Amino acid sequence: MKIFTGSQIKEIDKYTIENEPINSIDLMERAASKLFAWITEKFGRAHRYVVFVGPGNNGGDGLALARMLALSGYKAEVYALTLNSGVTDNWKVNRQRLEDTGIVHFYSIDDSSNFPVLSEDDVIIDAIFGSGLNRPVSGLTSEIIKMINKSPGSRISIDIPSGLFPEDNGQNDMNSVVMADFTLTFQFPKLAFMFAENYRFTGEWHILDIGLHPEAINKTSSPYYYLEASNIATIIKKRGKFDHKGRFGHGLLIAGSGDKTGAAILASKGALRSGIGLITCHLPAKRINALIASIPEAMVQSDKNENIITSVNNFNDFTAVGVGPGIGTSPETAEMLYELISNCRKPVVLDADALNIISSDEKFKKKIPPNSVLTPHPKEFERLAGTSENSYIRLNKQLSFSSLHNCIIVLKGAHTSISTPDGRVFFNSTGNPGMATAGSGDVLTGMILSFLSQGYLPENAAIAAVYIHGLAGDIAVEIKSYESLIAGDIAENICNAFKELKGKMI
Repeated sequence: MKIFTGSQIKEIDKYTIENEPINSIDLMERAASKLFAWITEKFGRAHRYVVFVGPGNNGGDGLALARMLALSGYKAEVYALTLNSGVTDNWKVNRQRLEDTGIVHFYSIDDSSNFPVLSEDDVIIDAIFGSGLNRPVSGLTSEIIKMINKSPGSRISIDIPSGLFPEDNGQNDMNSVVMADFTLTFQFPKLAFMFAENYRFTGEWHILDIGLHPEAINKTSSPYYYLEASNIATIIKKRGKFDHKGRFGHGLLIAGSGDKTGAAILASKGALRSGIGLITCHLPAKRINALIASIPEAMVQSDKNENIITSVNNFNDFTAVGVGPGIGTSPETAEMLYELISNCRKPVVLDADALNIISSDEKFKKKIPPNSVLTPHPKEFERLAGTSENSYIRLNKQLSFSSLHNCIIVLKGAHTSISTPDGRVFFNSTGNPGMATAGSGDVLTGMILSFLSQGYLPENAAIAAVYIHGLAGDIAVEIKSYESLIAGDIAENICNAFKELKGKMI
């Protein structure tokens, strides 16, 4: 699924109206019917629905929704903000249709003193501004938004929380943005929904398909994508009857040191559960037995040092290499890493302490192998690329780093973003807060190593691993809970994630 800018969505709306063809008022009616279906299924008849509308087409959606609610026996009231900008033609039509019902209370708000008294049983519908907003909210509207945010009851925003810009909010007044519990967005998520600092405004967001023209969607370009199961199903390779382990690669995992053998174990499990043919784990000498006892399916090779990794001489003998989980940052380990990234000619995934070492000296960054996959969490990325004032700026830094160093960046988070050297970004749609636990990233590193070893293109290896990793976490949390989920649960449910995807494979 593509993620478009607010201006692009406006053009796609226009194309749909001209080429479906459909009247703009009827497209608005279709959108309102989707809103009605979702809201009534979620909340039912026990509530009063208080709809705040602005003067534009987002307000028109709210007017149409209020009419549908009232005609179906729900209690609905409309509060229209009186602004100087005038109203759209579709707003006027829906205002008249609302009046024609004779059963909806309609109030104008020209002063904050006209704000209604709200209770915790009310459902507040925010239809003030849509995705076309390009300047911070001020004046009366800002006052009303602040009053909405302080009100009891559930808050639902139509398409986008009023006051939020669809992309960059760096220059926005975030005190004048509706803090929704739910956002019902039309057809596509907005780029701003992918950023952690905007979650307090969007709440739980849902995509409503309103039937925008597929030709317009296909021909409109975007560097941003939102991953869906169908994307992953086309990436995963089918296995043949006469395939054997030699066809699925032999990966080298360089992991573990001191008391961090668990990182190597979890990464190995992630690799094996993701279909790798063979895996060899390079460990400090004292840590070999712990891995063998935990994963008899993995092979091992011992470092000459008992407690840290200091030398790996055979990395080009493998199909792909993964390095970083739990290796530490000792000078000897850093020397090993410099040798590896300077001379490795096989696909590489770099994680954790490998990234911390690379961040410590520019000479390491210059040696990042082309098309490597780097998997930082936000703090690790900050060490790599510098601090960022907000997630939008950080996204641009991520794209710049991918381009400059010709690598794939997997920036981990609630919507893990995968950037490619050619300027594309894929945001993940799977995963949950329970996965914010020790070792979760180690499992992901092993999965990426597995797909690289199986011959997947690096960007596809990253995309497939990230999505399936999140899906495994979603399956695991249904059995466990957010609080009790551990990384081993994710590894153990990779198999169930593959089974779920299998039904969608062509």
